[in-house]
Amino acid sequence: MKSTKPYLIRAIHEWCADQGFTAYLAVKVDATTRVPREFVKDGEIVLNVGIEATHQLSMGNEEITFQARFGGRAFPVVVPIERVAAIYARENGEGMAFEVTETPTGEVGIEGDTLDATTQEASSSVSPAPTPERPSGRPVLTRVK
Repeated sequence: MKSTKPYLIRAIHEWCADQGFTAYLAVKVDATTRVPREFVKDGEIVLNVGIEATHQLSMGNEEITFQARFGGRAFPVVVPIERVAAIYARENGEGMAFEVTETPTGEVGIEGDTLDATTQEASSSVSPAPTPERPSGRPVLTRVK
């Protein structure tokens, strides 16, 4: 069965656009994530994915791709869906957080940087809420504010 995560990300992005808000993605960076490394902080980067900030934005079921300007220069961005920690509106913080599975310590980053345990931690400002263990059976919907 396919994950609902890419559909939820696209829905919240569309909601932000409809409300006139700026959609931001919080992404946990690893070797599969293509972002400018100089803007990664504590193993995470927050990306403006608003309509005016991106060029050729494509939000597929496997990855999100677009071109954006970082420090005045264009950069092609590739974010696998499983690395998205949250999508939210900059103006009011409303959105949704997701669980991101951590990569093993010592994995090599895209520009040859080694990611250690401290780099893997998410910043406290946009970390997904822990999901408690629940018994199998009927599905439960969690409301995220």
